[in-house]
Amino acid sequence: MSERVAGPGPGRRGARVGAGAEPRSLRRSFAALVLTGEVLVVGFAALVATDLSDVPGTQVLVATVLMAALCLVAAATLRSRTGYLLGWLVQLLLIASAVWVPLMGVLGLLFTGLWVTALVQGGRADDLTARRRAAADRPPTTPDASR
Repeated sequence: MSERVAGPGPGRRGARVGAGAEPRSLRRSFAALVLTGEVLVVGFAALVATDLSDVPGTQVLVATVLMAALCLVAAATLRSRTGYLLGWLVQLLLIASAVWVPLMGVLGLLFTGLWVTALVQGGRADDLTARRRAAADRPPTTPDASR
């Protein structure tokens, strides 16, 4: 049994993938996008924090590197529950960073909203994909010949 996956270009069919291949999770992809975007936000926030906060530059640099690394580790481990837990920790730390840079509270809430949306809508998309795959795997019904 094999499945078709989207190939290069719009409306084109890709190569067949064996039945043992795991379909790509949209939930995981969306969550990884949010976490990767947060790496950029953390980097730009470091530039603002060095100028606008009373925190020494070395501490800002260390906090930025640790937070960016946490975002990347969370994105890399999204195949397990640990990745999603680390993702929630990233959201909490981003909101908490508003103590030093108040605008980070707004960005933290924005990214938390994106995180929740990625998890909810990505999960719905994965469920829909699973239902469609299950329907495609069922044998087609044939009209009853005894009529």
